[in-house]
Amino acid sequence: MLSPYRRIFEAPGSAAFSGAGLLSRMPLSMTGIGIVTMLSQMRGSYGLAGAVTAVLMISEAIFGPQISRLVDRFGQRRVALPATAVSLAGLAGLLVCARWEAPDWTLFATAVPVGCMPTFGSMVRARWAHIYADDPQRLHTAYSFESVADELCFIAGPILAVGLSTAVLPEAGPLLSGAFLAVGAVLFCTQRRTEPPIRPADGRPHRSAIRSPGLRVLMLTFAATGAVFGAIDVVTVAYAEDAGHKGLASLALAVYAAGSCLAGIAFGMIEPRGSAHRRFLIGVAGMALSLVPLLFAGNLAWVAAALFLAGMSVAPTMVTTMSLVAGFVPARQLNEGMSWTITGLALGVAAGSSIGGAVVDAHGAAAGYGVPVAAGALAALTALAGLRHLRAAPHASPHGQIGPDAASPQVRADIQRADDGNRTRVISLED
Repeated sequence: MLSPYRRIFEAPGSAAFSGAGLLSRMPLSMTGIGIVTMLSQMRGSYGLAGAVTAVLMISEAIFGPQISRLVDRFGQRRVALPATAVSLAGLAGLLVCARWEAPDWTLFATAVPVGCMPTFGSMVRARWAHIYADDPQRLHTAYSFESVADELCFIAGPILAVGLSTAVLPEAGPLLSGAFLAVGAVLFCTQRRTEPPIRPADGRPHRSAIRSPGLRVLMLTFAATGAVFGAIDVVTVAYAEDAGHKGLASLALAVYAAGSCLAGIAFGMIEPRGSAHRRFLIGVAGMALSLVPLLFAGNLAWVAAALFLAGMSVAPTMVTTMSLVAGFVPARQLNEGMSWTITGLALGVAAGSSIGGAVVDAHGAAAGYGVPVAAGALAALTALAGLRHLRAAPHASPHGQIGPDAASPQVRADIQRADDGNRTRVISLED
């Protein structure tokens, strides 16, 4: 049943860069919550902790696309390693300032360079796109696998960060996050064979990928989607606390991610039908509708079941989004294009968290679920309003993938040799 996933790892070096990419993405789910947990214990203020984390997220939103743009121009290794060093230096400074009880402003100052963390998720997907540019079905499966990996990060990361910071040392969560980033970045960047080549600009100005109207629609839709995620996190914690079981909030949120994981695994094993823009619209609309049961929550069991249902639309929509991005930007700007959608998501998470918290304070936790429902409806309306731009993907194939010229002859030869050497084994496994 899982043979499609076995096939994508037949490409030489694919398991190595995907595994390293998983390590390097763990900080995405650990750094923010780790800093909140650390500062709330060391400084006794959730307000300060939340403000520092907000500065970090804004920094990521500003620097992330620019770093990805440099990656497209100069290569993954040449840009990602220095950017990682800057991010780690900022994190080290933040930990030192927190431990030595430095003035609050130093926490904000050191949080800014932490936002220079490279977007390894887009770089991993760019490698898959380079390898399987002429095989849309395998690329679809690879994107599905990476979406599942993202969800695994968001299940395990917060548990590790919060658990270590509360049980071992306040700084333990951010420290482990930094260790994952350092080790993952080095392992990822030292794998040169699978790194996509730098593509010439063909004499045209190197303009930002965000100039694409279709990419702007995706970014705005993802901003509203991020607000769904941010609001659900905050409101679910408040709802569980009101019910007298605050510790069960993490379990309910894990069920949300688990629903996305299972849907992502299933989505990767089927051949996508219809146009990518139509699948995207259906996915976003399905997400909006699946959030409605949260308005009728009567207990935590209902919330968990509703979140599991809502999660099942997340990973398939993410997979389709990455396929659309590859159609809106030329191959030489793929990292930047993917980074803009992630930026929209991060900004939406920050907004959703703030609005969700404000509604909970004013009207109670149950009313707070109106925020993700409204954000889901906004995401669907945004996608619908921009449908004509989503249809116009000048670099897309009929499957919404990038064209076959993105794979180098050497990579194609390596893949062909792997296919020839493993065909008998794969067929026997399927039988």
